[in-house]
Amino acid sequence: MQQPREPQEIPPGCPAHGNVQMYGPSFGADPESHYAQLRHHGPSAPVDIAPGVQAELVTSYDAALYVLQNPSSFVRDSRRWNALNEGRVPADSPALPMMGYRPNALFSDGAAHARLRGAVTDSLATVNEHQLIRQTQQSAHYLISRFSTDIRGQAELMAEYAQPLPLLVFSDLFGCPPEIGDRVIAGISGIFEGTPGADEVLGGALTELIALKRRRPTADLTTRLMEHPAQLTDEEVLHQLVTLLSGGTAPLAAAIGTSSALYLGEDWQVGLPVEDAVSQTLWNFAPIANYAAHYPTHDVELGGRVVRANDPVLISFAAANTDPKLTEHREQLSAKAHLAFGAGPHACPAKDPAFMIAVTAVETLLNQLHDVELRVPFKSLTWAPSPWSRSLVTLPIRFTPRSVPQAAGSAGPAGSTAGPLSPQQTAAASPSHAGPSRTSNGAAPQPKGGLFSRFLAWTRGE
Repeated sequence: MQQPREPQEIPPGCPAHGNVQMYGPSFGADPESHYAQLRHHGPSAPVDIAPGVQAELVTSYDAALYVLQNPSSFVRDSRRWNALNEGRVPADSPALPMMGYRPNALFSDGAAHARLRGAVTDSLATVNEHQLIRQTQQSAHYLISRFSTDIRGQAELMAEYAQPLPLLVFSDLFGCPPEIGDRVIAGISGIFEGTPGADEVLGGALTELIALKRRRPTADLTTRLMEHPAQLTDEEVLHQLVTLLSGGTAPLAAAIGTSSALYLGEDWQVGLPVEDAVSQTLWNFAPIANYAAHYPTHDVELGGRVVRANDPVLISFAAANTDPKLTEHREQLSAKAHLAFGAGPHACPAKDPAFMIAVTAVETLLNQLHDVELRVPFKSLTWAPSPWSRSLVTLPIRFTPRSVPQAAGSAGPAGSTAGPLSPQQTAAASPSHAGPSRTSNGAAPQPKGGLFSRFLAWTRGE
């Protein structure tokens, strides 16, 4: 951990000369130095979380717990946001999709929050642990089958595995039929990629899913939310599903990618279980890095700084977890004492399933590709320059190619694998060399259906 600099050494951009910019390549390349600079000024400091958008960022573990566990003084309803109400937040600011109000449990307080959160937690509690592990393994087997026969024995694990895997699992948990599942995945992926119209695609798909479950309820998460005693409206169900998707899939993808990279990295101690890699990720590379905007109900003092009522206070889960005052005694803490899943009344309701999915995803990868390794050192990997998340941009791996992609019915136990490819087999099997067949105009034909449709067809052996 970089030590805080003396005041005369602090470069422009620190609170001594103006707010620290918590975005862009400089931040993405070295967030730890930004946190170290901020700690020099106390448990919190003013930052620019996006161009023209200021917030108070809490970097202290103790101060973070104080804010998270004190709902009487810090609320989540962003309709109170001073700068937004005064027209000082740019209309196209990337902070708005992250901090703007939505009618879900995340942005609710008091009785409204208790009602919505209760429906979510009770519905999640009905998910069978063994079924969830099987769903994760099946999704993992499918994704691995798509790249494991590449003649080069190479893959990009973020795009080809870590990112799509949670989307497949959630679409299955929601009880999506193939075509709706395709659109759910396209919509939520588009939102994270900034694709125009992605909100409408996701909203339309979930609206159709809810209407379908009204007509034909089944044993899935969507139906359980709709049948909960809280009697959520269809609109409320939709917004809770969006929250589960946005709050679950991207952080899970980040956790799977980073945990895989740690386990395969040059500094990993051989013999430690995958659970340790996931725990280390949650402690040192919190997937949700800076988030959870709170709004003081009155002027409050944080470490000698007065924060005005209704000015946003963000929690740096990444900085709080690596607080030097905490790390000195971290071996005495529970492995679950990190704040990667938050704390207090708004703590993540799915932290145990999320941990289980991440562990299962990494274990399945290691069991299916026994000799998988990183193509570059862990310390050379590139991180996304986002203030909100800590996620790898790419994760290049290499492995011995497999001869035949496994079908759903032959996925077998998590340790089975085919042998190396012969030259004849690799020439025929590699998508990068043989390529798809061409139409009369030379264009590659579109695969049948989207990702979820193809996954379901694979599970049926089609």
